[in-house]
Amino acid sequence: MSIKRFPAPFSHLPRGSRRGLVAGALALGIAGALTAQTVVPGQFALADPVRVDAAAPHDFSPVVAAVKPAVVSVRVKTEEQPKMMSSRGSEGMQGFDSLPDDHPLKRFFRRFGGDSFGGAPNGARPHRQPHRYGMSQGSGFFITGDGYLVTNEHVVNGGTEFTVVTDDGEEYEAKLIGADERTDLALLKVEAKTDFPYVEFADGPPMVGEWVVAVGNPFGLGGSVTAGIVSARGRDIGAGPYDDFIQIDAPVNRGNSGGPAFNVKGQVIGVNAAIYSPSGGNVGIAFAIPASTASTVIADLKDDGTVVRGWLGVQIQPVSKDIAESVGLDQAKGAIVAEAQSDSPALAAGIRSGDTILSVDGEAVDGPRDLARMIAGYPPETKVTLGVWRDGEKQDIEVKLGQLQDKKTVASLEQTGKDTAFVDSLGVELASAAKVGAAESGVVVTDMADDSPAIAKGLKRGDVILEVAGKAVSEPGDVAGAVMSASESGRKAVLMRVESNGTTRFVAVPVAKG
Repeated sequence: MSIKRFPAPFSHLPRGSRRGLVAGALALGIAGALTAQTVVPGQFALADPVRVDAAAPHDFSPVVAAVKPAVVSVRVKTEEQPKMMSSRGSEGMQGFDSLPDDHPLKRFFRRFGGDSFGGAPNGARPHRQPHRYGMSQGSGFFITGDGYLVTNEHVVNGGTEFTVVTDDGEEYEAKLIGADERTDLALLKVEAKTDFPYVEFADGPPMVGEWVVAVGNPFGLGGSVTAGIVSARGRDIGAGPYDDFIQIDAPVNRGNSGGPAFNVKGQVIGVNAAIYSPSGGNVGIAFAIPASTASTVIADLKDDGTVVRGWLGVQIQPVSKDIAESVGLDQAKGAIVAEAQSDSPALAAGIRSGDTILSVDGEAVDGPRDLARMIAGYPPETKVTLGVWRDGEKQDIEVKLGQLQDKKTVASLEQTGKDTAFVDSLGVELASAAKVGAAESGVVVTDMADDSPAIAKGLKRGDVILEVAGKAVSEPGDVAGAVMSASESGRKAVLMRVESNGTTRFVAVPVAKG
């Protein structure tokens, strides 16, 4: 097979002419745009460069002038716990009050320090210190003309009195309508015979690279404006179970918490909630709660002061590449069910361990947090259809959601290390859980070889293997047989359901061929 080479651009021209053409191209701003549209020997056509009609705003003053009156400073008064003081003003010695009555130290303090813990000498009656109060500050913004305003839950947490300071310096007392710790949002209400300027949430999510204007109360300075762009979306910073933050690079500092982030239309795209700052100041990484989350939560708080979420009742974990290969999935997406909780909607609907949830009402699930956010978005008693991958095929299961409840715990496991057997293909020593008294079922990992492939996958001594390749195991031989079957069928890894410290999860352990 011959390879036909086409001449380089303008190679048929004299060198001086080529230099002139290149210089002209640079002057016209088309350098680097030499992509041929039509391949004709000795003749080339230049592709059009990428052009964007959008341009940065000349300034942000029209947006700021429109939205700034709706942004407020929020002052929160907190009450500190009072301490017992004697009439002479000396504090009681903490800890001595719990000593036995005949203890020498307690007799000493009774004689010289008063009749009771923190008491005064000579029988003087102890009294409590006057109440001490603290003050914190944050930001917020009106969302209705009759005085409803949004801020962060961590701004109002522990507060006893709330004062709102508007852009023109007016102060109003506010009451707390409700707060949601899981999303760090709170709703306050100002009762006043006036119409407040207010802003609205954006209908859709912002684009990465979109301009953003942050208005707030940094360091208690009052209304301040900064600008930047949306750096990323869908950030998980470990703040809560429903993390879906917008990352922005607008200079946001302490005191901006609860303040709005606007697009150039003056719509709220997010509520500023956190910053990444090794020094305590701005380094260009700030996080805002998306408007889609805030609008839903605030509507619930406005309704009755609480947020009620749907509950599925499953322990879930991400689908790794090894897990995906083990269960026959083409992509490492979805949330695999480690265990369906007792008395849960999932268990009642037939969801079981090993099921991989791929969608909710037709909407794809990328991972566990995605599933958690979706389910929480439904009210209790809602019927949803889960797309589930089970036994190598997809099926739909309808579930009637319950109401979110506290996480249930499972008793921790202990093992004694008796009656063990070594499974060479895994490099682990195992024992029947029932025989060693660690649990009623399963197989306990009693020891591991230094080169065991299971170590890298997080398996450790004391873990209880409940299932291998979807089958329950109770003896070391059950594990060895299941691993051998997986190897002979060409699997690169075998999927195990493991219980560790009260938590059930799946572990995909590599296996040797045949």
